[in-house]
Amino acid sequence: MPDALETSIIAVPIEASSDAIRQAIERSVPRILWTINQREPRCIAPQKLRILGEDIKVTPPISCTIVGTVTRGPVTLHGEGQTIIADVPVHARISARDVAGVLKGETATGSAHVQARIRLDIDRQWKPTGKIDLHYDWTTPPGIDFLGQRIRFTDQADEKLRPVVAQLERDLPRELAKLNLRSRIEALWRDAFTTLELNRRNPPVWMRVAPSRVFYNGYSMRGRTLRLDLGLEATTQTFVGDRPPPPQPKPLPPLDRSNKTKGLRFRLPVTADYQTLVPVIQKALDKRAARPFHLPALGDVRARFSNITCYGSVGGRIAVSVDISARRDGAARDTHGRVWLAARPVNAANSPEVSFVDPIITGDTDGIGGDTALAISRTRGFADLIATALSQNFAKDIAELKVTIARAIANKRVGDFVIKARANDFEIGQLHAYGEGLHLPVRATGEAQILYQPR
Repeated sequence: MPDALETSIIAVPIEASSDAIRQAIERSVPRILWTINQREPRCIAPQKLRILGEDIKVTPPISCTIVGTVTRGPVTLHGEGQTIIADVPVHARISARDVAGVLKGETATGSAHVQARIRLDIDRQWKPTGKIDLHYDWTTPPGIDFLGQRIRFTDQADEKLRPVVAQLERDLPRELAKLNLRSRIEALWRDAFTTLELNRRNPPVWMRVAPSRVFYNGYSMRGRTLRLDLGLEATTQTFVGDRPPPPQPKPLPPLDRSNKTKGLRFRLPVTADYQTLVPVIQKALDKRAARPFHLPALGDVRARFSNITCYGSVGGRIAVSVDISARRDGAARDTHGRVWLAARPVNAANSPEVSFVDPIITGDTDGIGGDTALAISRTRGFADLIATALSQNFAKDIAELKVTIARAIANKRVGDFVIKARANDFEIGQLHAYGEGLHLPVRATGEAQILYQPR
């Protein structure tokens, strides 16, 4: 018996090692960033003296040949929110030669701390993209002191690093594509069309999950792990009875860019089979039978109760039939009869407390001198006695159901994916008496996620 469809949002974090990004940068950024071999006509500016208010050059501009190599070290990654930061150490070894035929082979070294700040994205066709901004500063600018001047060799950095960034922005999406994001999502999408067991018996309950959309909520870096926060919008439907087949998977749709609040929703039946009510009623009637019933005109009458039957009746009522054997004090034999009590179960909004109202009593008897059994059933408190016995407090059933559901959906493996869910709130509906038993609908809400965990 299927229940109504609910729409749920299931979190789908996809985790991958950030090594793919680091290796992409390692492959895209050469170890030797650039080399220098150029003639610089003004390694040292002309020297001037101020004589009689005028600046007079005393030395001409000094030229030189600048040669050198700028290399990088290993790339390391860390994250700041949705920014992936690649730290690249840069080392320069530069020489100034042939400075006016005087300075030969003077060498300077310097270090720079370069940061590539990467922002990732995924387009609607599941293609990853990346935008890179470069930030750097020389911790030790390379330079040579000569004739009281400092010859610096940092001007080329901006010009040389710009093409490196452009190349990295071209190569990074191609390297990200090696994460096989779409194939992972397609496998997850197929496996998410599934049926989960919520309750094994009394009654067996199943939840069928059918995804309809996938959306993207960004990503984050945690240590060396890149986590993409995706979500599935799915319809969930609860079935009571035999396990339904899983829904037929549909093709993976384009990525949805809208933001959705995650939440799991499904409906559950809390059912009290009528047969489980029989011993409860029998116990209550046996306890009452320990005392005589006082009937007007008949006096004290002893009664025994047996052959109790419960079933659903018209108008949403539950009917209880009871065989009564009664004997008046001093009588030689019992009289026998069968009575029926029909009452309507009710409960307050969002309450498991059940009561029965509008009782109707009918019956027949073989009693001599009056319908003794029927008279007993109409004594004050008899209907209330059965109604109280029937008044099941479903709080215990719901508490047991919570434990069962928590166990059933807490950790469910489907292929290479694990579905984890938690039901936080339970909203209780209106009790109904059906042919198979008393049915209390419960609407559950919570959270769920699907994790990619290959065996």
